[in-house]
Amino acid sequence: MELTQAVMRHRLRRATIDDHAIHELGAVLDAAEHDPGCRILLLEGGDGVFCTGMDLEEAAGGDVADGGRAFFGLLRRFTETPVTVVARVDGRTAGGGVGLAAASDFVFAAGRSTFSLPEALWGLLPCCVLPFLIRRTGFQKAYAMTLSTQPVSAAEAAAFHLVDEVSDDPEALVRRLAYRLTKLDRPIVGDMKRYFRELWILSDETERVAVEEFGRLMSGPEVRRRLVDYATEKRFPWER
Repeated sequence: MELTQAVMRHRLRRATIDDHAIHELGAVLDAAEHDPGCRILLLEGGDGVFCTGMDLEEAAGGDVADGGRAFFGLLRRFTETPVTVVARVDGRTAGGGVGLAAASDFVFAAGRSTFSLPEALWGLLPCCVLPFLIRRTGFQKAYAMTLSTQPVSAAEAAAFHLVDEVSDDPEALVRRLAYRLTKLDRPIVGDMKRYFRELWILSDETERVAVEEFGRLMSGPEVRRRLVDYATEKRFPWER
């Protein structure tokens, strides 16, 4: 099999996550799963940005609890699909973008990349991200990123396993991985993911807790005010 045929590339069309982006990623996963030759779904961002998370202007406009459920379902699907999901990160990654990376099977990052969870600044928590981040990094690093809200560098992220390898030539890493994966029967990847998932915390109960807490926080009046302030005046919470 040609390595180029084994890799399906998808460039994230926008820096933020909204209903359209979640639907689009789901459709791309459908296409990858229906292509018997596909071994890798490669997610890429734009120049200098991978993904900055929730679309704050959309969030200010109404009820996004269903969006939280859809986003958790998308991340969970990354951990179930027989296709290997690779996040190629080159630049800023925040909020739900960290979730996309954490739920991926491999994360290859350029040296200039950063990762942050700024949700607490808005009175929120990365509810849907944390189960996947904890699975990758362990409790303390996920907790520290949430509490500090500060970005960490690609090198730091690699040290605690959010990033698998740091390289300014990620194409070489993708080719090397694709070569190995073409030696595997694709169903064994799905079996592997199923087995590892049963050993960890990504249960229906985890999803229920994450989605309910996200909905509770999003419905708070202070959070709503901060989101509306940003949507109407581009004013961040710390600029009050």
